[in-house]
Amino acid sequence: CRDSNGELHEFGSSWRNADCYDCSCSRNGIDCCSSFATPVDYDEEKCVSIFNKETCTYKVVEKDDHSKECPVHGWV
Repeated sequence: CRDSNGELHEFGSSWRNADCYDCSCSRNGIDCCSSFATPVDYDEEKCVSIFNKETCTYKVVEKDDHSKECPVHGWV
């Protein structure tokens, strides 16, 4: 299988790509799905979600003070 970056992967192999998607290669092609949960129920006027590619996680913080986390009530 050849991924979107042109890198070749063996049939039956699995990997996590640079965008935090878990991928696998079969004779039918490549399948990828997100390895992270996305916050969906929080105060979007007061807060902002920030994605960390190194940990593949979102953090929801106040727009005016990124040191203060906001409560999140739903993830998808």
